[in-house]
Amino acid sequence: MMKNRKLKMGMIGGGPGSFIGAIHRNAALMDGLIEIVAGVFSSKPEKSAQTGKEMMLDENRVYSSYDEMFEKELQLPISERIDIVSIVTPNHAHFDPTKKALEMGFHVILDKPMTLNYDEAKELFHIIEKAEGIFCLTHTYTGYPMVKQAKQMIADGVIGEVRKAYVEYPQGWLWKLLESEDNKQAQWRTDPSKSGASGCFGDIGTHAFNLVEYVSGQKVAKICADLDVKVDGRLLDDDGAVLMRFENNASGILTASQIDTGAENNLKFKIYGDKGGLEWMQEDCNSLILRWPDKPDEVYRAGSPYLSSLAQENTRTPAGHPEGYMEAFANIYRNFARCIYAKQNGVEPKKEWLDFPGAEDGIRGMAFVDHVLKSSASDQKWTPFIVEK
Repeated sequence: MMKNRKLKMGMIGGGPGSFIGAIHRNAALMDGLIEIVAGVFSSKPEKSAQTGKEMMLDENRVYSSYDEMFEKELQLPISERIDIVSIVTPNHAHFDPTKKALEMGFHVILDKPMTLNYDEAKELFHIIEKAEGIFCLTHTYTGYPMVKQAKQMIADGVIGEVRKAYVEYPQGWLWKLLESEDNKQAQWRTDPSKSGASGCFGDIGTHAFNLVEYVSGQKVAKICADLDVKVDGRLLDDDGAVLMRFENNASGILTASQIDTGAENNLKFKIYGDKGGLEWMQEDCNSLILRWPDKPDEVYRAGSPYLSSLAQENTRTPAGHPEGYMEAFANIYRNFARCIYAKQNGVEPKKEWLDFPGAEDGIRGMAFVDHVLKSSASDQKWTPFIVEK
Protein backbone atom coordinates (compact mmCIF):
# COMPACT_ATOMS: atom_id res chain seq x y z
CA MET A 1 0.00 0.00 0.00
CA MET A 2 1.52 3.30 -1.12
CA LYS A 3 1.00 6.44 0.95
CA ASN A 4 2.82 9.67 1.59
CA ARG A 5 0.86 11.16 4.48
CA LYS A 6 -1.92 10.41 6.91
CA LEU A 7 -5.45 10.94 5.69
CA LYS A 8 -7.05 13.98 7.30
CA MET A 9 -10.53 13.65 8.76
CA GLY A 10 -13.21 16.06 9.89
CA MET A 11 -16.04 14.85 12.12
CA ILE A 12 -19.68 15.93 12.22
CA GLY A 13 -21.32 15.13 15.57
CA GLY A 14 -19.74 13.29 18.47
CA GLY A 15 -19.77 16.14 20.97
CA PRO A 16 -20.67 16.11 24.68
CA GLY A 17 -23.07 13.28 25.55
CA SER A 18 -22.25 11.21 22.46
CA PHE A 19 -20.78 7.76 23.09
CA ILE A 20 -20.48 6.78 19.42
CA GLY A 21 -18.33 9.80 18.56
CA ALA A 22 -15.51 8.60 20.82
CA ILE A 23 -15.85 5.08 19.38
CA HIS A 24 -15.42 6.43 15.84
CA ARG A 25 -12.46 8.58 16.85
CA ASN A 26 -10.65 5.70 18.54
CA ALA A 27 -11.35 3.40 15.61
CA ALA A 28 -10.10 5.96 13.09
CA LEU A 29 -6.85 6.52 14.98
CA MET A 30 -6.01 2.92 15.84
CA ASP A 31 -3.89 2.09 12.78
CA GLY A 32 -2.10 5.39 12.24
CA LEU A 33 -3.59 5.94 8.79
CA ILE A 34 -5.94 8.79 9.76
CA GLU A 35 -5.62 11.94 11.82
CA ILE A 36 -8.52 14.10 13.02
CA VAL A 37 -7.86 17.74 12.18
CA ALA A 38 -11.27 19.40 12.05
CA GLY A 39 -14.88 19.05 13.06
CA VAL A 40 -18.25 20.44 13.98
CA PHE A 41 -19.09 18.33 16.99
CA SER A 42 -22.42 19.83 18.00
CA SER A 43 -25.19 22.03 16.61
CA LYS A 44 -24.34 24.31 19.54
CA PRO A 45 -21.09 26.19 18.74
CA GLU A 46 -19.98 26.36 22.36
CA LYS A 47 -20.23 22.57 22.72
CA SER A 48 -18.43 22.05 19.42
CA ALA A 49 -15.65 24.33 20.68
CA GLN A 50 -15.50 22.41 23.97
CA THR A 51 -14.97 19.08 22.20
CA GLY A 52 -12.40 20.59 19.84
CA LYS A 53 -10.48 21.95 22.82
CA GLU A 54 -10.56 18.56 24.56
CA MET A 55 -9.14 17.00 21.39
CA MET A 56 -6.48 19.75 21.19
CA LEU A 57 -7.50 20.74 17.66
CA ASP A 58 -6.63 24.04 16.03
CA GLU A 59 -9.50 26.30 17.13
CA ASN A 60 -9.70 27.70 13.59
CA ARG A 61 -10.71 24.25 12.34
CA VAL A 62 -13.47 23.70 14.87
CA TYR A 63 -16.54 24.93 13.05
CA SER A 64 -20.06 26.02 13.94
CA SER A 65 -21.73 24.15 11.04
CA TYR A 66 -20.84 21.50 8.51
CA ASP A 67 -21.54 23.95 5.67
CA GLU A 68 -18.86 26.21 7.12
CA MET A 69 -16.46 23.28 7.49
CA PHE A 70 -16.89 22.16 3.87
CA GLU A 71 -16.51 25.70 2.52
CA LYS A 72 -13.43 26.62 4.54
CA GLU A 73 -11.69 23.25 4.17
CA LEU A 74 -11.99 23.44 0.38
CA GLN A 75 -10.13 26.75 0.50
CA LEU A 76 -7.08 25.02 1.98
CA PRO A 77 -4.35 23.37 -0.14
CA ILE A 78 -5.12 19.74 -1.00
CA SER A 79 -2.30 18.57 1.27
CA GLU A 80 -3.88 20.33 4.27
CA ARG A 81 -7.65 20.02 3.82
CA ILE A 82 -9.69 17.10 5.09
CA ASP A 83 -9.91 14.00 2.91
CA ILE A 84 -12.61 12.24 4.93
CA VAL A 85 -15.84 13.35 6.58
CA SER A 86 -17.00 11.14 9.45
CA ILE A 87 -20.70 11.63 10.29
CA VAL A 88 -21.85 10.41 13.72
CA THR A 89 -25.04 12.42 14.20
CA PRO A 90 -28.53 11.10 15.02
CA ASN A 91 -30.36 9.59 12.03
CA HIS A 92 -32.27 12.73 11.02
CA ALA A 93 -28.96 14.52 10.40
CA HIS A 94 -27.39 11.89 8.12
CA PHE A 95 -28.72 12.71 4.67
CA ASP A 96 -27.85 16.38 4.14
CA PRO A 97 -24.21 16.39 5.32
CA THR A 98 -23.51 13.11 3.50
CA LYS A 99 -25.01 14.45 0.28
CA LYS A 100 -23.08 17.72 0.46
CA ALA A 101 -19.79 16.11 1.46
CA LEU A 102 -19.92 13.64 -1.44
CA GLU A 103 -20.94 16.31 -3.93
CA MET A 104 -17.96 18.40 -2.80
CA GLY A 105 -15.57 15.53 -3.41
CA PHE A 106 -14.90 14.27 0.13
CA HIS A 107 -14.82 10.61 1.13
CA VAL A 108 -17.55 9.82 3.67
CA ILE A 109 -17.83 7.33 6.50
CA LEU A 110 -21.30 7.35 8.06
CA ASP A 111 -22.73 5.77 11.18
CA LYS A 112 -25.64 3.46 10.42
CA PRO A 113 -28.50 3.48 9.52
CA MET A 114 -27.89 5.33 6.26
CA THR A 115 -30.77 7.80 6.57
CA LEU A 116 -33.90 8.76 8.48
CA ASN A 117 -36.19 6.98 6.02
CA TYR A 118 -36.30 4.86 2.88
CA ASP A 119 -37.00 7.76 0.50
CA GLU A 120 -33.85 9.54 1.65
CA ALA A 121 -31.90 6.30 1.24
CA LYS A 122 -33.00 5.90 -2.37
CA GLU A 123 -31.92 9.44 -3.21
CA LEU A 124 -28.62 9.11 -1.37
CA PHE A 125 -27.87 5.77 -3.05
CA HIS A 126 -27.78 7.46 -6.45
CA ILE A 127 -25.65 10.32 -5.14
CA ILE A 128 -23.14 7.80 -3.79
CA GLU A 129 -23.06 5.94 -7.11
CA LYS A 130 -22.15 9.15 -8.97
CA ALA A 131 -19.69 10.46 -6.40
CA GLU A 132 -15.92 10.50 -6.85
CA GLY A 133 -15.38 9.87 -3.16
CA ILE A 134 -15.61 6.50 -1.42
CA PHE A 135 -18.56 5.87 0.90
CA CYS A 136 -18.55 3.58 3.95
CA LEU A 137 -21.33 2.70 6.42
CA THR A 138 -20.29 1.49 9.86
CA HIS A 139 -22.12 -1.79 10.32
CA THR A 140 -19.56 -2.62 12.99
CA TYR A 141 -20.15 -6.32 13.45
CA THR A 142 -19.00 -7.28 9.96
CA GLY A 143 -15.54 -6.14 11.10
CA TYR A 144 -14.93 -9.03 13.50
CA PRO A 145 -12.29 -11.49 12.21
CA MET A 146 -14.37 -14.55 13.06
CA VAL A 147 -17.46 -13.10 11.39
CA LYS A 148 -15.33 -12.71 8.27
CA GLN A 149 -14.07 -16.26 8.73
CA ALA A 150 -17.66 -17.53 8.83
CA LYS A 151 -18.51 -15.58 5.69
CA GLN A 152 -15.55 -17.08 3.84
CA MET A 153 -16.28 -20.63 5.00
CA ILE A 154 -19.89 -20.41 3.84
CA ALA A 155 -18.79 -18.94 0.50
CA ASP A 156 -16.31 -21.83 0.15
CA GLY A 157 -19.10 -24.37 0.70
CA VAL A 158 -17.78 -25.74 4.02
CA ILE A 159 -21.29 -26.15 5.48
CA GLY A 160 -22.92 -26.80 2.11
CA GLU A 161 -26.07 -25.09 0.88
CA VAL A 162 -27.49 -22.72 3.51
CA ARG A 163 -30.83 -23.98 4.80
CA LYS A 164 -31.52 -22.05 8.00
CA ALA A 165 -30.27 -18.86 9.64
CA TYR A 166 -30.92 -17.44 13.10
CA VAL A 167 -29.76 -14.00 14.19
CA GLU A 168 -30.50 -12.42 17.56
CA TYR A 169 -29.66 -9.02 19.02
CA PRO A 170 -30.78 -8.72 22.67
CA GLN A 171 -30.44 -5.49 24.62
CA GLY A 172 -32.07 -4.47 27.89
CA TRP A 173 -31.10 -0.85 28.33
CA LEU A 174 -34.58 0.51 27.44
CA TRP A 175 -36.39 -1.78 29.88
CA LYS A 176 -38.09 1.29 31.39
CA LEU A 177 -39.13 4.72 30.04
CA LEU A 178 -35.58 6.04 30.16
CA GLU A 179 -36.41 8.76 27.64
CA SER A 180 -38.50 10.51 30.31
CA GLU A 181 -35.31 10.97 32.33
CA ASP A 182 -32.25 13.03 31.48
CA ASN A 183 -30.80 10.49 29.04
CA LYS A 184 -29.78 11.97 25.69
CA GLN A 185 -29.26 8.60 23.99
CA ALA A 186 -32.69 7.31 24.97
CA GLN A 187 -34.37 10.59 24.06
CA TRP A 188 -33.24 10.80 20.45
CA ARG A 189 -33.39 7.05 19.75
CA THR A 190 -37.06 6.91 20.77
CA ASP A 191 -38.06 10.16 19.03
CA PRO A 192 -39.59 9.56 15.55
CA SER A 193 -38.42 12.98 14.33
CA LYS A 194 -34.78 12.05 15.04
CA SER A 195 -34.67 8.25 14.84
CA GLY A 196 -37.20 7.60 12.07
CA ALA A 197 -40.31 5.44 11.95
CA SER A 198 -38.71 2.54 13.84
CA GLY A 199 -36.89 2.45 17.15
CA CYS A 200 -35.41 -0.94 17.99
CA PHE A 201 -35.42 -2.23 14.42
CA GLY A 202 -33.98 0.96 12.97
CA ASP A 203 -31.24 0.90 15.60
CA ILE A 204 -30.17 -2.72 16.15
CA GLY A 205 -32.53 -4.69 13.89
CA THR A 206 -30.67 -3.25 10.90
CA HIS A 207 -27.41 -4.55 12.37
CA ALA A 208 -28.84 -8.05 12.72
CA PHE A 209 -30.27 -7.97 9.19
CA ASN A 210 -26.99 -6.74 7.71
CA LEU A 211 -25.02 -9.38 9.60
CA VAL A 212 -27.13 -12.36 8.51
CA GLU A 213 -27.04 -11.32 4.85
CA TYR A 214 -23.30 -10.63 5.03
CA VAL A 215 -22.34 -13.94 6.60
CA SER A 216 -24.78 -16.23 4.80
CA GLY A 217 -24.19 -14.70 1.37
CA GLN A 218 -27.95 -14.89 0.85
CA LYS A 219 -30.36 -12.02 0.24
CA VAL A 220 -33.74 -11.84 1.95
CA ALA A 221 -36.62 -12.32 -0.51
CA LYS A 222 -39.66 -12.01 1.77
CA ILE A 223 -40.48 -11.39 5.42
CA CYS A 224 -43.20 -11.75 8.03
CA ALA A 225 -42.71 -9.28 10.88
CA ASP A 226 -44.19 -8.60 14.30
CA LEU A 227 -43.09 -5.42 16.10
CA ASP A 228 -44.28 -4.24 19.49
CA VAL A 229 -43.99 -1.46 22.05
CA LYS A 230 -43.59 -3.05 25.47
CA VAL A 231 -42.97 0.05 27.59
CA ASP A 232 -46.04 2.24 28.13
CA GLY A 233 -45.58 5.75 26.82
CA ARG A 234 -42.87 4.86 24.28
CA LEU A 235 -43.44 6.15 20.75
CA LEU A 236 -41.43 3.59 18.77
CA ASP A 237 -41.01 -0.19 18.73
CA ASP A 238 -38.70 -1.63 21.37
CA ASP A 239 -39.09 -5.33 20.55
CA GLY A 240 -39.82 -7.57 17.59
CA ALA A 241 -39.25 -10.67 15.50
CA VAL A 242 -39.11 -11.36 11.78
CA LEU A 243 -39.52 -14.58 9.83
CA MET A 244 -37.36 -14.45 6.69
CA ARG A 245 -37.19 -16.44 3.48
CA PHE A 246 -34.02 -16.04 1.45
CA GLU A 247 -33.57 -16.07 -2.31
CA ASN A 248 -32.31 -19.68 -2.23
CA ASN A 249 -35.44 -20.61 -0.19
CA ALA A 250 -33.50 -20.93 3.07
CA SER A 251 -35.55 -19.86 6.09
CA GLY A 252 -34.51 -17.49 8.83
CA ILE A 253 -35.56 -15.95 12.12
CA LEU A 254 -34.38 -12.52 13.29
CA THR A 255 -35.13 -11.18 16.74
CA ALA A 256 -34.13 -7.82 18.19
CA SER A 257 -35.12 -6.29 21.49
CA GLN A 258 -34.16 -3.40 23.71
CA ILE A 259 -36.34 -4.51 26.61
CA ASP A 260 -34.68 -7.87 27.35
CA THR A 261 -34.12 -6.80 30.94
CA GLY A 262 -30.52 -7.33 32.03
CA ALA A 263 -29.27 -8.25 28.57
CA GLU A 264 -26.28 -6.39 27.20
CA ASN A 265 -25.23 -6.73 23.54
CA ASN A 266 -24.71 -10.44 22.89
CA LEU A 267 -25.42 -10.36 19.17
CA LYS A 268 -25.24 -13.89 17.76
CA PHE A 269 -25.93 -15.97 14.68
CA LYS A 270 -26.40 -19.63 13.85
CA ILE A 271 -26.30 -20.67 10.20
CA TYR A 272 -26.93 -24.25 9.12
CA GLY A 273 -26.29 -25.86 5.77
CA ASP A 274 -26.85 -29.37 4.40
CA LYS A 275 -23.36 -30.43 5.56
CA GLY A 276 -22.77 -28.56 8.85
CA GLY A 277 -23.41 -25.42 10.85
CA LEU A 278 -21.61 -22.32 12.12
CA GLU A 279 -22.28 -20.42 15.35
CA TRP A 280 -20.82 -17.15 16.66
CA MET A 281 -21.64 -14.75 19.48
CA GLN A 282 -20.26 -11.35 20.40
CA GLU A 283 -19.61 -12.31 24.03
CA ASP A 284 -17.04 -14.82 22.77
CA CYS A 285 -16.18 -12.96 19.60
CA ASN A 286 -12.80 -14.65 19.09
CA SER A 287 -14.37 -18.10 18.68
CA LEU A 288 -16.34 -19.62 15.81
CA ILE A 289 -17.95 -23.05 16.25
CA LEU A 290 -18.27 -25.41 13.30
CA ARG A 291 -20.80 -28.19 13.99
CA TRP A 292 -20.96 -31.53 12.18
CA PRO A 293 -23.64 -34.24 12.20
CA ASP A 294 -21.17 -37.13 12.52
CA LYS A 295 -18.06 -35.86 14.33
CA PRO A 296 -17.09 -33.52 17.17
CA ASP A 297 -17.44 -29.75 16.94
CA GLU A 298 -14.49 -27.72 15.69
CA VAL A 299 -13.60 -24.40 17.33
CA TYR A 300 -11.81 -21.81 15.21
CA ARG A 301 -9.94 -19.07 17.06
CA ALA A 302 -9.02 -15.55 16.01
CA GLY A 303 -5.33 -14.97 15.35
CA SER A 304 -4.66 -18.56 14.29
CA PRO A 305 -2.62 -19.23 11.12
CA TYR A 306 -5.21 -21.62 9.65
CA LEU A 307 -7.80 -18.87 9.12
CA SER A 308 -8.80 -17.44 5.74
CA SER A 309 -7.02 -14.45 4.24
CA LEU A 310 -10.18 -12.40 4.86
CA ALA A 311 -10.01 -13.11 8.61
CA GLN A 312 -6.22 -12.73 8.83
CA GLU A 313 -6.26 -9.39 7.03
CA ASN A 314 -8.55 -8.10 9.80
CA THR A 315 -6.61 -9.52 12.77
CA ARG A 316 -4.04 -7.56 14.75
CA THR A 317 -2.87 -9.90 17.50
CA PRO A 318 -1.77 -13.55 17.90
CA ALA A 319 -4.27 -16.14 19.10
CA GLY A 320 -5.20 -15.81 22.74
CA HIS A 321 -4.95 -12.02 22.80
CA PRO A 322 -8.61 -10.91 22.67
CA GLU A 323 -9.79 -8.52 19.99
CA GLY A 324 -13.21 -6.99 20.39
CA TYR A 325 -15.67 -4.30 19.43
CA MET A 326 -13.12 -1.49 19.09
CA GLU A 327 -10.91 -3.54 16.78
CA ALA A 328 -13.91 -4.60 14.68
CA PHE A 329 -14.87 -0.95 14.31
CA ALA A 330 -11.27 -0.05 13.47
CA ASN A 331 -11.14 -2.77 10.79
CA ILE A 332 -13.87 -0.91 8.91
CA TYR A 333 -11.96 2.36 9.16
CA ARG A 334 -8.70 0.68 8.14
CA ASN A 335 -10.15 -1.01 5.05
CA PHE A 336 -11.87 2.24 4.10
CA ALA A 337 -8.58 4.16 4.46
CA ARG A 338 -6.63 1.56 2.50
CA CYS A 339 -9.07 1.87 -0.39
CA ILE A 340 -8.70 5.65 -0.34
CA TYR A 341 -4.92 5.29 -0.51
CA ALA A 342 -5.27 2.84 -3.41
CA LYS A 343 -7.52 5.30 -5.24
CA GLN A 344 -5.11 8.19 -4.63
CA ASN A 345 -2.21 6.12 -5.94
CA GLY A 346 -4.10 4.75 -8.93
CA VAL A 347 -3.73 1.11 -7.90
CA GLU A 348 -6.22 -1.70 -7.37
CA PRO A 349 -6.99 -2.36 -3.70
CA LYS A 350 -6.67 -5.90 -2.34
CA LYS A 351 -9.99 -7.72 -2.39
CA GLU A 352 -9.84 -8.05 1.40
CA TRP A 353 -9.70 -4.24 1.74
CA LEU A 354 -12.91 -3.85 -0.24
CA ASP A 355 -14.81 -5.86 2.37
CA PHE A 356 -16.57 -3.03 4.20
CA PRO A 357 -20.24 -1.94 4.19
CA GLY A 358 -21.34 0.62 1.62
CA ALA A 359 -24.31 2.05 -0.25
CA GLU A 360 -25.90 -1.32 -1.05
CA ASP A 361 -25.87 -2.28 2.63
CA GLY A 362 -27.33 1.11 3.48
CA ILE A 363 -30.27 1.00 1.12
CA ARG A 364 -31.05 -2.63 1.96
CA GLY A 365 -31.06 -1.71 5.66
CA MET A 366 -33.55 1.09 5.12
CA ALA A 367 -35.66 -1.13 2.84
CA PHE A 368 -35.65 -3.72 5.64
CA VAL A 369 -37.03 -1.18 8.15
CA ASP A 370 -39.67 -0.06 5.66
CA HIS A 371 -40.78 -3.61 4.85
CA VAL A 372 -40.77 -4.71 8.49
CA LEU A 373 -43.04 -1.82 9.47
CA LYS A 374 -45.46 -2.60 6.63
CA SER A 375 -45.43 -6.32 7.35
CA SER A 376 -46.03 -5.79 11.07
CA ALA A 377 -49.05 -3.58 10.30
CA SER A 378 -50.50 -6.09 7.83
CA ASP A 379 -52.53 -9.27 8.31
CA GLN A 380 -50.80 -10.81 5.32
CA LYS A 381 -48.29 -13.52 6.29
CA TRP A 382 -45.56 -12.79 3.76
CA THR A 383 -44.42 -9.41 2.41
CA PRO A 384 -42.14 -9.52 -0.66
CA PHE A 385 -38.79 -7.87 0.03
CA ILE A 386 -38.13 -5.61 -2.97
CA VAL A 387 -35.39 -2.99 -2.89
CA GLU A 388 -36.35 0.06 -4.97
CA LYS A 389 -33.53 2.35 -6.09
